[in-house]
Amino acid sequence: MSAKGSSARPLLEVRAGPFTIRGVSLGGVYTSIQVPELGVVFDCGMPIRQFAATDHLFLSHGHGDHLGALPALMGIRGLLHGKAAPKAYMPAPIVDTLREALTAMSKLQRYDLTVDAVPMSPGDEARLRADLWVRAFRTHHPVPSLGYLFFDRVQKLREEFRALPGPEIGRRRRAGEDLFTTVERLEFAYATDTLLRVIDTTPEIREARVLLMECTFLDDRKSLAASRAGCHIHLDELLERLSDFRNERIVLMHFSQLYSPREVHRILEARWPAEHRDRLVVFAPRRGPWPG
Repeated sequence: MSAKGSSARPLLEVRAGPFTIRGVSLGGVYTSIQVPELGVVFDCGMPIRQFAATDHLFLSHGHGDHLGALPALMGIRGLLHGKAAPKAYMPAPIVDTLREALTAMSKLQRYDLTVDAVPMSPGDEARLRADLWVRAFRTHHPVPSLGYLFFDRVQKLREEFRALPGPEIGRRRRAGEDLFTTVERLEFAYATDTLLRVIDTTPEIREARVLLMECTFLDDRKSLAASRAGCHIHLDELLERLSDFRNERIVLMHFSQLYSPREVHRILEARWPAEHRDRLVVFAPRRGPWPG
């Protein structure tokens, strides 16, 4: 479990398999996270200058700690980069309201702060580049909310043809025979502000190479019942389901203000099972206060 960050350096950065995860996340305060290998930013609870040039923003829901800083980020984008509006993928029910809010902010600033809104519903897909797709999935929160699963689609030879020599495969392929099947390689999943049952309603996220997921509460300072009432994940219930996860890395974030960063690491080091320790990545500074 390693992380780099301090009060003097507001951006936290961790590695999870092939991915860099950088930004900030504190439950109820701000979540803004960039994964440069995917070319995406998740949520915008803080206007981070380094994120302003990113062309694909994924908004989980409409609460202020996840999108309240979007007008400021768009202002930075225009000031520093002069780029066209980014695509902002979001739950379909919030599109009109967010457009109205950004239009009003544009009038206040006298500068266009709007985004190219992409309404998403559970199951909707978009292609981000030749080797990267995204699919929205339902999360469980009191307001319209989504998670996002990133994957590639590759063609694989069907099992019954794998023993054939290469020339024979080529001959059959030229003849139009259906030799291949399409397989999804699940690379990265993002799930925040949700009940843990998201891993049952969208079980594929348990198979993604890296899962970035909230775990807001860590001990008895918040009961499991209270955590569920607020539609957040508690460590108690997550530990009971760890054997269900097949991810190479599980990145936990969105910890409550109840805990200092040092406490987050201490609690997880004490409670997380040793046999799963190499899969855990903690998105919290090891020392110092939370940024901001």
